[in-house]
Amino acid sequence: MLLRRIAAIISAKYAEIMRYIYDYKNWPNFVWQEEVLAATLAEVRHRQGRLIGRMESLGFALQNEAALSTLTEEVVKSSEIEGEQLDQNQVRSSIARRLGLDVAGLVRAERDVEGVVDMMLDATQNYAQPLTKNRLLAWHAALFPTGRSGLSLILVGKWRNDASGPMQVVSGPFGRERVHYQAPAAYRLPGEMRAFLSWLKSEKSIDPVLIAGIAHLWFVTLHPFEDGNGRIARAITDLALARSENCALRFYSMSSQICAERNRYYEILERTQKGTLDITEWLHWFLDCLNRAFDRAEQTTNKVLAKARLWEAIKDQPLNVRQQLILNRLLDHFEGKLTSSKWAKLAKCSQDTAARDIDDLIGKGILVRGSSGGRSTSYELAPPWTGTETL
Repeated sequence: MLLRRIAAIISAKYAEIMRYIYDYKNWPNFVWQEEVLAATLAEVRHRQGRLIGRMESLGFALQNEAALSTLTEEVVKSSEIEGEQLDQNQVRSSIARRLGLDVAGLVRAERDVEGVVDMMLDATQNYAQPLTKNRLLAWHAALFPTGRSGLSLILVGKWRNDASGPMQVVSGPFGRERVHYQAPAAYRLPGEMRAFLSWLKSEKSIDPVLIAGIAHLWFVTLHPFEDGNGRIARAITDLALARSENCALRFYSMSSQICAERNRYYEILERTQKGTLDITEWLHWFLDCLNRAFDRAEQTTNKVLAKARLWEAIKDQPLNVRQQLILNRLLDHFEGKLTSSKWAKLAKCSQDTAARDIDDLIGKGILVRGSSGGRSTSYELAPPWTGTETL
C-alpha cells in the first residue's frame, strides 16, 4: 500500500513539472499553418454547404425527421464517450417533445436524460446567443441534477476548486496510474474562462469551422468543472458549428464520429496539450473528423428518405397502431433482430396478436422473413425500404 501511495505521489509530482500548452507565456495565442489546412478546410466547407442545401430541398417534415435522428445520436454518443449509456428512446422522446414534433411511441425520459437534452438543444437552437459564464454553469447544473457524478458529490454549477488535489486525467489501476494531463490550477479559472468567453464572443477573423475546433481544444484544456467537461466541450463545438452554418437544425453528429475515433481523439488531444501553441495537427484532425461525420450523415439521410418513401407508398394501406409503432421503430433505430416475441413486448400485445400483425405486413409486402427459421425466425423490412440507397 505504501509503494502505491509513493507511486501516486511521484506521478502527481511528475505531472506538476510537465510543461503543458497553458504554461507558455503567450498562452492562449494559438498559431497554425494555414497552407497545411487550406485544402481540407475548403473541402469541409463545400461538403457542409452541400449537405445543408440537400436537406433544405427535402421539405420541412423530412428536415425535422433528419434533425431529430441526428440530435438523438449526438446526445447518446456524447455521453457514451464518457462511459455513460443513455436510453436512446428516452433521448429521442425528450428531443421530440421539446421541438414540438409529432412522433409516435414517445416514452418518459429520466432526469439525467432531460438535462443532457436541455443543454444540447440550448447550444444548437440558441446558437446565435452569446455563450456566457451563467449559461455554462446552467449547462453543468443540467448535466448533474442530483448534484452527484455517479455516487460522488461534486460542485455543480460552479468552477472546480481543486480542494481534493489538482484536476488530472488519469488511466490505469490504483497505484500505477498514468497521468495523461493536468489542468491549470483552479485559481486561474476565473481569468482564463473570461478570456475564453470573450474570444468566442468577439472573434470574427477566423473561419467559423476553425473556431469550433479551437474552442473545443481550449475548453477541454481549461477543464473548468469537476466533471462533464467533455460533454460541455462537444456542446460548445455544436454551437460553433451551428454558427458556421447559420442553421439551428443539425444534420450530422460530430460526437458520433469522435466516439467512433475516441482512441485517436484522446491521443491527438494529449499530444497537443503537451506540445506547443502550434495546433496545426489538432485542427487538421478536427477537420478530417468533421469530414467523416458528413459521411455518416449520408446514412441518416438515407434512412429518413426510406421512411418517407415507405409511408408514402403505404398511405392507403390499413395499418393498426401496433404496426405503425413497430414500423417506425424499425425505420429509426431498432437494435438486434425483430422477432414475434419482441413485437409482443414492444406493442404490449399477445404472441398470437403479434403473429397476426406480422403476417399481415408480410402479405402487404412490407416485411419479409429473415434467413433463419424455427424459434429464431426474425423479420425485417422488405428491400425497397431498408434505407440503403444513396442520394
